[in-house]
Amino acid sequence: MSEVIEKLQMPKWGMSMTEGRLIEWLVPEGAVLAVGDEVAEVETEKINGVIEAPATGVLRRRVASPGDTVPVGGLVGVLADASVSDAEVDAFIERFRATFVPEEEEVVGPEPEVIDLSGKRIRYLQHGDGDDVVVLVHGFGGDLEGWLFNQGALATGRTVYALDLPGHGGSVKDVGAGDLEVFAAAIAEFLDARGHRRAHLVGHSLGGAVSIVFALARPERAVSLTLIASAGLGPEINGDYIEGFVRATGRRELKPVLELLFADPSLVTRQLVDNVLRNKRVDGADDALRTIAAKAFPVGNQAAVLAPQLVDLNVPLLVIWGSEDRIIPVRHADAVAATARVEVIPDTGHSPHMEAAGVVNRLIDEFLSAASA
Repeated sequence: MSEVIEKLQMPKWGMSMTEGRLIEWLVPEGAVLAVGDEVAEVETEKINGVIEAPATGVLRRRVASPGDTVPVGGLVGVLADASVSDAEVDAFIERFRATFVPEEEEVVGPEPEVIDLSGKRIRYLQHGDGDDVVVLVHGFGGDLEGWLFNQGALATGRTVYALDLPGHGGSVKDVGAGDLEVFAAAIAEFLDARGHRRAHLVGHSLGGAVSIVFALARPERAVSLTLIASAGLGPEINGDYIEGFVRATGRRELKPVLELLFADPSLVTRQLVDNVLRNKRVDGADDALRTIAAKAFPVGNQAAVLAPQLVDLNVPLLVIWGSEDRIIPVRHADAVAATARVEVIPDTGHSPHMEAAGVVNRLIDEFLSAASA
């Protein structure tokens, strides 16, 4: 272990986050930590998350206490080798407190932009500016903010886009036939407009099926395919979730539906529910969701089972699933296990990229690097 003192800071998840509230410490002072170990749980205005150890070392100080609100970048704890003296640790904390300047609220990093594709508005967010291009494709009823724990982490040396699919978020509400090819074509047109010939596709749930269709129709444009709790690999889906999401018009109806996305339902905050409701109440959103649901998930099943076609697709494939998924059965990953790398994340639900973001980010980052090489 290094003798360098390491800061454990409040991370920045998403565009508008300026502070987080420490809910609880997950490890005691004196714990020996490895990179990526979960150290503390934090509540934000969007969703609860965990702070991970940025380096190997001993947790020498828990600077913040449960209930404390800490600005982004603020000191939560201190890691150091056991050989570092208590006096050195105390001096480090004092120097940090004396020099730390909280981020101003208006400094929020990249902001969403809008692009016109054949007269149709598509909202997107870009992180990074590397040669490798990655497109993050959300699931049914989601939007680009569903990638708030992932996009920045994957953007080192890459250009990473998160899109609002037609019918979702800040994008056009006209979804045409509402089938998978409509969305795959929108991604292809977006890449053309941004001047990118090829890209890695990372799709969650419905976005996974969209990514599969994109790659099957345009294999020369797909560098790799990452599917997270993907639709399109088997016929079953939780029809009650789909119908409940479409029908919910208020917080009381929507909250228990959203809780089905996670193994830990406490991750669903009031702000998350309000954000989803706001998107659902935009003119045209309700009709768009009903059109998509009727096309993709008729009578509580998946209309498209694409796994057999993936066998002959010469594109690197990573499949990630939560072991406790209550929306799409984890066994659907078995359909592509012969040709894909499959990773099942324990104690997570249908959204492992949010519930176990650190683990998922490391898996995807490693996979993208290998696929590009």
